[in-house]
Amino acid sequence: MENHTTMKVSSLNCIDLANDDLNHSVVSLKQACLDCGFFYVINHGISEEFMDDVFEQSKKLFALPLEEKMKVLRNEKHRGYTPVLDELLDPKNQINGDHKEGYYIGIEVPKDDPHWDKPFYGPNPWPDADVLPGWRETMEKYHQEALTEMLGKPIATMRLLRYQGISDPSKGIYACGAHSDFGMMTLLATDGVMGLQICKDKNAMPQKWEYVPPIKGAFIVNLGDMLERWSNGFFKSTLHRVLGNGQERYSIPFFVEPNHDCLVECLPTCKSESELPKYPPIKCSTYLTQRYEETHANLSIYHQQT
Repeated sequence: MENHTTMKVSSLNCIDLANDDLNHSVVSLKQACLDCGFFYVINHGISEEFMDDVFEQSKKLFALPLEEKMKVLRNEKHRGYTPVLDELLDPKNQINGDHKEGYYIGIEVPKDDPHWDKPFYGPNPWPDADVLPGWRETMEKYHQEALTEMLGKPIATMRLLRYQGISDPSKGIYACGAHSDFGMMTLLATDGVMGLQICKDKNAMPQKWEYVPPIKGAFIVNLGDMLERWSNGFFKSTLHRVLGNGQERYSIPFFVEPNHDCLVECLPTCKSESELPKYPPIKCSTYLTQRYEETHANLSIYHQQT
């Protein structure tokens, strides 16, 4: 794997939500969006004590026997447990899927709700309360605290992740393959283990990868492909990946998207006679469904194994 003693570390803008100088924050945020679409956010209002509890509960889930975790296997609504190798994000460079486990949690919508048939709404599968007491309550509280109520009824999905093993790019082995996020924006909470890398220029040959150091109490925020489409390419959705160094690494990305029926098309301020729209309009749920299906294993392979 790559030598961490000579690693290149990225310098990212840090947005302080407690800063009274709003103009400075806006300028810094805009520059980050135009540059690489990655930045830190501090003083966001979620306490470190609560975040420590969320990570502790996440570790308890992944420590369960595989048989127990498979009881809440990812369903057709993209909720629940995703086993190691389930997700393949960079098929050109990976020999198999990501060396990580995950657990998707979305907005809880009961079956009698009129919006239940939407592809990213529905009930979440939850571990048995006798197995993980208080687990559901902690995760629902975090989902609600991290969720910004925006754009009507948003698609808001958090994912618990555990990375394992040692990555070796020369052999196509990654904790998480190179990709850009599908949606609008991601809020990432991490533990203190290094591993996340970004490539600010995906067209460079060879690609240059830089580590993003975790900052205690900060979110790492990155823009997704949907916002790049919306801004006609002005705002950047940047390639990123995770390299494992033998330590377990935990993270919790929170994916914030518009509502299902939102039409993602070039914003009026991002086009002109010399800058025509680069992408055709597409409905939010249609776009996300396509991207999820491209990267996750077909659920039928798990049913065949049982």
